[in-house]
This record gives sequence, structure tokens and C-alpha cells, in this order.
Amino acid sequence: MDLGTKRVAGIIAQVALLLSSSYGTTGEEVCDSALVSNLPPLSFRSSSQLSSSHAPGFAKLNRRDGAGGWSPLISDRYQWLEVDLGERTKITAVATQGRYGSSDWLTSYLLMFSDTGHNWKQYRQEDSIGSFPGNSNADSVVQYKLQQPAIARFLRLIPLDWNPSGRIGLRLETYGCPYTSDVMGLDGSGSSSLVYRLSPVLRQTSRDVISLKFKTLRNSGTLLHAEGERGLSLSLELERGKLQLLLRQGRTSSSEPRHLASLGSLLDDQHWHYLAVERRGSHLNLTVDKHTERVQIPAEFNHWDIEQLSIGAVLGSQKPLFSKTTFHGCLENLLYNGLNLIELVKHKDHQVTVMGNVTFSCAEPVSVSVTFPGPQSFLQLQRPSASTSDGVSVRFQFRTWNKAGLLLTFEMSQEGGVVWLYLSEARLRLQVQKAGRVLLELSAGSALNDGQWHPVELNSRRGRLSITVGKEEGGSAQASPSFPVTTESHLFFGGCPAEDDRQECRNPFNAFQGCMRLLILDNQNVDLITVQQKQLGSYSNLQIDMCGIIDRCSPSRCEHGGLCSQSWTVFHCNCSDSGYSGAICHSPVYEQSCEAYKHNGNTSGHFYIDVDGSGPIKPQLVYCNMTEEHTWMVIQHNNTELTRVRPSTGANQLSVHFDYSAKEEQLLAAISQSEHCEQELSYHCRKSRLLNTPEGSPFSWWLGGPGPGRLQTYWGGAQPGSQQCACGLQGDCVDPQHYCNCDADRKEWAEDSGLLTHKESLPVRSLVLGDIQRPGSEAAYRVGPLRCHGDKNFWNAAFFDKETSYLHFPTFHGELSADISFLFKTTASSGVFLENLGIKDFIRIELSSSTQVVFSFDVGNGPLEVRVESSVPLNDNRWHRVRAERNVKEASLRLDGLPAATQEAPADGHFHLQLNSQLFIGGTASRQKGFRGCIRSLQLNGVTLDLEERAEITPGVQPGCPGHCSSYGSLCQNQGRCVERANGFHCDCSLSAYTGVFCHSEVSASFKSGTSVSYTFKEPYELSRNSSALPSSIYSDMTLRGENVSLSFRTSQSPAVLFYVNSYYREYLALLINKHDKLEVRYKLDSSRDAEVLRSRVRSLANGQLHTVTIRRVTDSVSVQIDQNAKEDFNLTSDGEFNAIKSLVLGRVHGSDDLDPDLARLVSLGFTGCLSVVHFNSISPLKAALLHPDTSPVIITGPLVRSNCGSSTLSNPYAAENTHQLSDQSGSVGSGQPLVNAIRTDSALIGGVIAVVIFVIVTGLAITARFLYRRKETYRNQEVKGVKQEDSQDFPFNNQAESQNVSSENPKEYFI
Repeated sequence: MDLGTKRVAGIIAQVALLLSSSYGTTGEEVCDSALVSNLPPLSFRSSSQLSSSHAPGFAKLNRRDGAGGWSPLISDRYQWLEVDLGERTKITAVATQGRYGSSDWLTSYLLMFSDTGHNWKQYRQEDSIGSFPGNSNADSVVQYKLQQPAIARFLRLIPLDWNPSGRIGLRLETYGCPYTSDVMGLDGSGSSSLVYRLSPVLRQTSRDVISLKFKTLRNSGTLLHAEGERGLSLSLELERGKLQLLLRQGRTSSSEPRHLASLGSLLDDQHWHYLAVERRGSHLNLTVDKHTERVQIPAEFNHWDIEQLSIGAVLGSQKPLFSKTTFHGCLENLLYNGLNLIELVKHKDHQVTVMGNVTFSCAEPVSVSVTFPGPQSFLQLQRPSASTSDGVSVRFQFRTWNKAGLLLTFEMSQEGGVVWLYLSEARLRLQVQKAGRVLLELSAGSALNDGQWHPVELNSRRGRLSITVGKEEGGSAQASPSFPVTTESHLFFGGCPAEDDRQECRNPFNAFQGCMRLLILDNQNVDLITVQQKQLGSYSNLQIDMCGIIDRCSPSRCEHGGLCSQSWTVFHCNCSDSGYSGAICHSPVYEQSCEAYKHNGNTSGHFYIDVDGSGPIKPQLVYCNMTEEHTWMVIQHNNTELTRVRPSTGANQLSVHFDYSAKEEQLLAAISQSEHCEQELSYHCRKSRLLNTPEGSPFSWWLGGPGPGRLQTYWGGAQPGSQQCACGLQGDCVDPQHYCNCDADRKEWAEDSGLLTHKESLPVRSLVLGDIQRPGSEAAYRVGPLRCHGDKNFWNAAFFDKETSYLHFPTFHGELSADISFLFKTTASSGVFLENLGIKDFIRIELSSSTQVVFSFDVGNGPLEVRVESSVPLNDNRWHRVRAERNVKEASLRLDGLPAATQEAPADGHFHLQLNSQLFIGGTASRQKGFRGCIRSLQLNGVTLDLEERAEITPGVQPGCPGHCSSYGSLCQNQGRCVERANGFHCDCSLSAYTGVFCHSEVSASFKSGTSVSYTFKEPYELSRNSSALPSSIYSDMTLRGENVSLSFRTSQSPAVLFYVNSYYREYLALLINKHDKLEVRYKLDSSRDAEVLRSRVRSLANGQLHTVTIRRVTDSVSVQIDQNAKEDFNLTSDGEFNAIKSLVLGRVHGSDDLDPDLARLVSLGFTGCLSVVHFNSISPLKAALLHPDTSPVIITGPLVRSNCGSSTLSNPYAAENTHQLSDQSGSVGSGQPLVNAIRTDSALIGGVIAVVIFVIVTGLAITARFLYRRKETYRNQEVKGVKQEDSQDFPFNNQAESQNVSSENPKEYFI
């Protein structure tokens, strides 16, 4: 082995040792040696000592020397004990003990670490908990293993609480092992840097790893620059204390970088930070401290090799390129693919070049900061005695997240006023007050709550007063007051002391929370260490020699793209436009499927659906078609039209790609959770073959499924792998020798179409058509939108028939955020829905009483409960929805539509939920308080648990849960009847005058004077002969002793007959508007007597507005109600029987010879206007005429136009505000030739032009005839002509499966 190889092997071994000792223990590593017990007394320091026998040197674990431990002179929270370990050491555990033979021990404390004895850093558990548990007596040892080892030379312990019956007393030990490293210092001068040039052999790697530690006080500068082929480079630069990953092309300062990622925060705190960059193909893993972000890099970097690494600066002609500043600070363990570059510099390796002033040590400037953590914090300083009396000068730096807070105040010596320097709305403001009156105001700067250090200067000299913050524009303000601004009293920083009798400082503003440093009074530096030793000034609730600022937004706890903002103590998430809600934007705003929207009572429309709930997949906009038996989700792509193929010169194939409105992960998740998916695939051909034969190579194929898709050689309507079309499977192709109609290769137009239903092959990604270049070949294709129905998750349910039965699943992992949602129904008054236990932690949701649901959990801070009380019983055997969420900010519980109950998390506490047992559903580990009833659609963090699958193999639990009409039956409106299904329900609208998925859509029609709709009732002998009549024609009792009549109308005609029913005995019922615009009800129930006329008092019914009439008769009592007017009651003088009814007529009545002359004249006029939701007992004649004309006993004469004139549009709170207008206009004309959308027609044929001319001429003639016809009308129709056709399960005129695509501007007309 040569020297170079030995050296490389040694470096690799050393690197492995360094990494293992820096970032946690391995199975073989032991790092638990006692570090304090053998230290000399001089290694210990303290804030004070009670006596020489209570000195800090006696604070060693299990020792009885001196007074048996350390105790300070005064027991308060400003005391500390410090240990110098002699060199930087890896610390893995800390143990404490009280003072021997005493009542003195700590019950909680803080741990601080430092490399220099200054600039302390507080150690935190879980990034939130600052305090450690102490002792309960003087002798027992409490050891705490650090979750992340600390690397430091100095350790400082600060008592927080102690035995109330004693005083502070301490013995301690720390455990760990030696830590060795290679360190390099860069002084930040223009050329201070390290350059490593890779040899050609080392360049060609598929994986590059660069790692290092760094510390700095400067918030900007180039840390790392990797340069490679073609001038491509990646840079890591500090900017405002954050690391920016930048991409550049070219080696000039003018080249604009592309920003790829930002990570970390407050990295200019002069503490060590770990950085690692790993390149794997097309992405980078960027790690700062404990947080890693995966970054996708541009395609040009896929085959990019690093040629040169620059550390600290990128030099061009001895000047820094790109960044305005170079890195100023220290580096440690700089490794590239296992090579220790600092070690190579020490050995003067020729591949490494050092520029400028570089040292192998870390020279750290001493900068003492002070932290103001709370409202009681303040620092009081006396003005230096050598100061002049004609002014005052104060300088300092501060950093904070708060928008407001007092920075400085003092009393003016001569005028008796007070000067206030404070933050307000993140601006620096100065105010001079006297006797409650503002004498002067100044403001400067903006956005000063950004967490950066901002230098502030206040100067008052020679009649000029100025304030300055930073160097940016607008950062200074000045004035010339008529009074001197000076002081001879104290200056207060950050706040004021608690109120007392000699109050010198009354703070009208918020107290400052943040850090300050570099305090200078009248050009004299303030020694904060002297302040800490209480030899200068006074203070309260300060942390001196450290800046305790924490960036709670880095990494952001806000999920799903929520925007994080913060104050000193808390963070907030702005969830606007994210599609999520809650404290951390975790809970989905939208439902997970069209099925869920339907069961909320919504109708067809565009909706955002979130297929994985609180998971990472974003919401997507889809169309939900709820007009059919199934609820369809429709996802469009960029070409759903029938498109003609135009051959391309020199190309034997046509390849078409389809881009969907949903993203890849959204598509796959939607398909996966649906019970059925389908997509239409059709090919129209003339002399253009499709698949050839099953044995030969296909001319055409398509790609479908995940990603780019897999090659498929079957066509719509056939089976995967069959290389057939639908006709081949059914055996009815035009040529029996082929398996597709188009493969017959005929000159006539043919078609192969059908549905693709194999979910693993959906969606269709692209289409390749091959036989399109031969002379005479013509073709067109259509790939319809993706349509799916059913939600496997929404109906996944289990029935627990015993309190001792339960289902168990693997442990639930929701350490930082957990959401649980489900539906339940029960007749029991209590029971546990869900429980998961840990060693101490747990999570549980239960029905505690018939009206209360409780969500309880413990993450280490003690049990917490969130309760929701219902005003109605929950054991009513109806579905109720529960949604529970717990995150680092709060816990919340929602029940049905009730307001959410919340419980805030402790600001300084544990937040990791650590569970280890199985997850129990419907019961508990102790089998006590089990749940009896149904649980459905159980989701944990957006993942649905398959209750049915587990229930099939579990005794006492049954899969599925029937009985949904008890919960959803109320959605069926207007006499619609709820019908149970295995998964869900259906509204039967056969007995309703309405239609639609919930029997909610009005059935309205526009009538002309010649329009007549006649509904014929069954004759008596027909009824006896045929008892299985259609629902719309059932009428078993031909003699009526009462009627229920209702309808809506809109007209400007008077007089006008709205409704007419006659009988075989010349009896009738007529509803009309008389010449006075009032309603008349005419009853003739005795053919030998005149009709009885009932006149309403309501006026102006022929005003063109929509009116609703309800008439109820019971024998001789009649009630009439119009709109919201009071009900009017009438009495008939006849016997009250309507015998042998014959027919019901809407509009013009034909054959009126038997009528009274006056009524005969009126019915001959017909009706011009709108009729809607006409209902006569159980008969809906208008609905039968419009929706079932072929199967109902109706006769339609004249034009009948279905209209929306009787509808009232309801807003849909779930539908998207901006929806896409979708169109589907494919059809067929001529001898089987497809009608191709003109926009996508690929050839401008002369025949097409001729067709357009003919169409224009015919349209002109039709418009002229229409105009002449309308001129004959005596009534100008004022109603809305266009109406969106409301498709329904009982509406047979659907043009396409995608019924939402039918134009809403084309009302249908029926002529007979």
C-alpha cells in the first residue's frame, strides 16, 4: 500500500469516527464516560457561594467534601454553576443530586452550553422544552440523557426551582466522550477562501456529498460554491441569516442566479450549525442542522460533474464574484465524499489552494448579548459620570419578532418630560411627553420585527435630536426641539420595574421581548458581564450573555403551504387559499369525493375535492354529476372533442398526448379510492385500420395508467390484452374475420368505440394512430374525460354488536400533528370509539354520555380533554360525524355542525405524541367501555382504515352497516321517498312534481296560446283489468271527496285558465285568473247545478311575477293559499263528491262543447306563460309530459318548451367560485361520418365550406319563420327562454353521459 492510499484510508477512517461522534451513537459506540468527577476545583465557577465550604468545586456527584455540594449566597433564579471541561467535548447525559445531608436540592433547571464561556446556548428538548426535571430529595440521582448530544467546552446549569423548605443545593455529573475535529477560520477579507480542484477520476460520480459545520456572526456571505461543466454552478450563500441554494450559468457577476431553496434561520448566532449537501441524480438533499429538504434540480444537472469547490468566497481576478460579502467565521470537519479537505490543506495537498488569511483555529469575537424574555424584563443603567449635560447619546443593536415594544426610556433633567424610544407596527418611534402631552414625535425604519440585528442610535446634541436605525432609506429622522433632550437620571432598556412608590418609569407601551447587544452610552461601552455580576446598574428577568431568540417558522410548522408568521412567544399560520384550515393548516376544507358532497345535500356542479384529506395531495377541481343513479366525478383533459386526423408529411404515425386538469398524484388517488372508473375511447374510420388481428402487430395503440402509462393494445369495450374492440368481444363486427369494425378496411364510415373500465390502465395518457397515410384514409378519434363513481372510503364501515368486541390496527403515528375523523351511529349511551396507548402518552376518543363526545390525550404534559356537548341525543341511531385534531398549537374537536371546542397546547411543553401499542377501534386494551354500534369512514391523517376487511376476520364485528335513510332521508324533498341502498340511499321522485337527485328541481314549461297538455286518467274497467299501471298514472279511486292541488305560474294574460279537470259526468274543477287579475276556483260537482265560483282577494296575479297556488278540498271545505298570503277558506253547497274524473288539461282545452259558455270562451284562449311543478293529488301531469311522454297517458298539442321560469337558483357553498365551462359537442351526421369540432378540424375541405353556407341559409329561413310566427302572438313572452337541462335519473333525453356538458341555452320543443 503506497503512502497516498494509506493517507486516504486514514482520512476515511477519521471521517467515520468524527461523524459517529458528532451525530449520535451507534450500536458499537460507547460515549458515557464521567466528565466532571476528575476535574480540579478551578474548573468550576458560580454566580456566588454561601461560604467557602459551599464553593462550586464541591459540586461533584456522590461526593461529601466541604458542605456536601454547592449552594449560592442567595437562592434566586439569577444563580448559576459553570463547569469548564477543558476542551470541546461530546456530552450525552447530565445527572443531578442535592447537597449531602441537607434539605437543599433543585426541582428544575436550565442547561446552557458554550465553546468560549460566553454566548451561551440553551439546550432544549424537542425544540420547545427548556427546563429539565430535578430531584425530590438530597441523595437520589436523577439522570437525563440528551436527545441530541451537545458539543461544548463549557456547561452552565441555572436553577429554576428548588425545595421550598430549603435552598439551592447541587452536585452534578456529565457524561460523554472526547471530541476531535479539524477547524479552519476565515477572517472575511476579500480573498479569504479555500479552493479544491477535483481530479478527472474523482469527478465522474453519480453521488456527491459535502458536509461541514460552520459558525459566524455575519448574516451574509458565500459559504460554498460548486462549479462544473458548461459553466453550471451551485452556490450556498448566507443571506439575512438563511442559507440560499442558488444555480448559476456562467462565471460573471452579472449572471442572474436562479433560486432553488432556502433553509435554516438565525444562522449568524455564532453557534455551530451542521450543513450537508447530497446530490443524487436529479435532486439534492439539503440538510441544515436537523432539518432536510429535498430539492429538484434542473435537467441539465443530470450529467453534471463538479470540477471545483470554493469555500468562503468565489474569486475572479482576486475579487469576490456573485456575493457582495465573503464568509467570515469558522468551519469544522469539511468533507467532500469522505475526503477531509482541511486535513488536505494541512498536508499541503496540490489539489487544495488557500487564499487570504486562513487559520487552523477558531478566533471568536466576544459579543455579549442580553435577552429580554418577558413582560417583567428590564435593564436599568446609570448615565456615565463623565458625560456632558448638554445632550445624550445612546447606541445599541436589537433583534425581535414583535411589532411593538419599549426599547429605551429616560426622564429629561430640566423640562421634566419623558423620552420614549419604542417599536410600533415594526417601526422605530421616538416620543417626548410632558404631563401627558406629546411634545415631539419621530419615526424611522420599517419591518424591524424580522429577527435580524438592527443598529439603533439616538443622539441629542446642540439643539438637534436624531434617531437612526440601519442604513436603509427611511432609516433616520431628526428634529430641532425648542428644549434640551438630556438626562441625569437612569436609563431603562426594554421595560420598567414593577410599580412602587418611587416610580421613575411608567411604561405605557408593550414591554420589549428580544435581544440587545453592543450597548454604548455617551461613547462608553456597557460591560454586561459587570451588570450580570450586579456591579453595574440593575435588572430583572434577563438572560445575560446569550440571545435566546427562536425562529418558530424555520422549519415552518404550517402545513400545506400555509404562511407562517410569529411573535416572540408564538407562531401563526395564514391558511388563506391553501384549501386547509386550523391552527397549522392541517384540516382539509373540502370533501374527499363527489359522494361526500352529495351526502351533504349538494347537487351537480364543480367542486374542489381533497382525495387524501389532510395528506400531502392538494385539492383538485372536478365536476360532480349527481343526476344519474351513480354520483360521477368527471376529470377533463385538453382534448375531449371528436378530432379528425390529418396526416403529416413524412410521418407514418400520429401521436397525441392528453394533459389532465388534475395532477399526477391527484389522478391516481382519485382512481384508487373510486369503486369504478371509465373512459370512452372511440375511433371513426374510413379505409383506416385500427388493431389488425390478435396475432399481428397492431396499427394503433394507447398508453394508460400511472406515470407515462403502459402500452395497451385493446380498444374501448374489450378486455385488457385481448387486442380486440368491443364488436370482437360481442361477435358482431362488420367483418367476422376481424375483431374491430375499422379493421375491415372499408370505404364506408365505421366506428369502434366503447368504455375502458380497467382502473389499472386509466387514465389514457397518449394515443398512437398508425394507418392514416394511405390514399383515401380518413379517421377521427375521441378520448372522453375520466369518469369515476363510488367512494370506497366513504362507505367503509363496521358494526360492533358487543361492548367487548373491537378491531385492532398497527400503531398510529401522529407525532406532531394528528387528525382523526369518522362517522358513528349507535343506540348506546357511551363507549370508546378509538384508543392508542404509549408508555405514558395516549390518545382516546369516546362517547362519554348520550350527548357528549370527549377527545383526550397526553403527550407528556399531563392528560388533556376536549369536550363537545350536543343539545340532541347522539344515540338516536343516526349518523354523526366526529373530527378531532391535535397539533403543536392546539387540540380541537368537532361534532356534526356544532362549533369546534379547542384546547391550547402549553407554550413550553412536550409536543411529540409517542405511542407504541396497537390501535384499538371500538374498544380499549382493557376491553372496558367498548362501543356498540356502527363506525364508518374512519380516517387517520387522511388515510382510511379498512374496517370491513378487518371485520370479516374478527368475531363480534360485522363488515358494513345498513340503514342510511334515517340520517339522509331528510335530503329527499318535495314528497320524494328515500330508498335504502347497500352503500347510501336514493331519492325516488316518482310521486313528486319535482325531479333531480333530491327531488328539488322544479319541472317548468313555457306555454303558448295553442299549447295543450292533456292527462287522461284510467277508465274504471281499465283499472280493474290492469292493476300494474305506471307510477305516473296510478289513480285507483275515480270518485274524489277531496283534492290537493298545487302549482306555480307566471303570466301577463288575463283572463287565463291555469288548470282544468273534467269528469265523465260533466263535472269539473277549473283554476283561472279572471279579468281583474284575481284567482278564481270554479267547482261544478253537480251537473244539474251551476258551477260554484270561489274568488280570492289577492290582486295582481297577472303581473309577470312567479306565484304559487295551493288548493285543498275536503268534501265541502276548500282552502286557498297564494304565495305567502293568508289562507282563505270557502264552503261548497254541493255534496262534495267529484265523480269519475276523466282528464286533466293544462293550457288550451279542446272539445269544450259541454262547458258553460263563459268557461268555454276562456279555455279557448289557451294559456300564455309559465307553469311549474303542477301537482294534482299524486299526479304530476307536467312532469309526465316533459319527462315521460312515451310512457305516460299524456297528449301534447302545440309547442311545449321546458324552461327554468319556475326555478329559484340556490347558491352552492361548496362549489368553486371560478369554474371551467366544459363543452362536449361531438355527434354524428351523414352516413355514419363523425361530426368533428371545427376548432380541431385538420383540413379546410370545400365540402365543409358548402355545409356552412347551407347551414347559414337554413338558419336564416328558420329565424324568419320564427319571427313571422311570433308576430301573430297577442302576448309577448317575458320569461327566460334558456334553461339548463336538469338531468335526472328519470329524465330520458340525455345526449351524452357527461350531461353537464349539454348547452344550457337550447330549450327543447315538442310538437305533435
